[in-house]
Amino acid sequence: MSKFKKKKSGDLPAISTASLPDIVFMLLFFFMVATVMRDSTLMVSNTLPAADQIQKLDKKDRIMYIYAGKPSSRYEDKYGTQARIQLNDKFATVEEVGAFILAERAAKRQELQNVLTTALKVDGETKMGLVSDIKQELRKVNALKINYTTRLGAYSQNMK
Repeated sequence: MSKFKKKKSGDLPAISTASLPDIVFMLLFFFMVATVMRDSTLMVSNTLPAADQIQKLDKKDRIMYIYAGKPSSRYEDKYGTQARIQLNDKFATVEEVGAFILAERAAKRQELQNVLTTALKVDGETKMGLVSDIKQELRKVNALKINYTTRLGAYSQNMK
């Protein structure tokens, strides 16, 4: 007779769930850190024009965005089909652009206030008159550093 008995049944040992909460919290923490929240909801149609020579802006915390274009389909009933300006999460008039820039400057740190860039995300179908009016308002508040946001497009042979 042997001292040790061999198990004959093929039962698998139970899986330990002691480390499961650690794994769940580690995944939760990872997604909380890695996820970027959207700043504002786009309320205008925004098909950016194409450009063949573009540069990427380095620091996103130094950019103020102004969107221009006709209202998206769910806002057409209320705001019509004319091109509109969107500042943060609301439609605005040209006269409100200066106050928006001053408020954005005041919300930034002191050392960033002089290096802020105004990025214009203008739909390709928007009339240049609206863009010109926005630029006039930016001049009034001394926001002279302007960036036109575009998408990368193929070089056109007609431009030679």
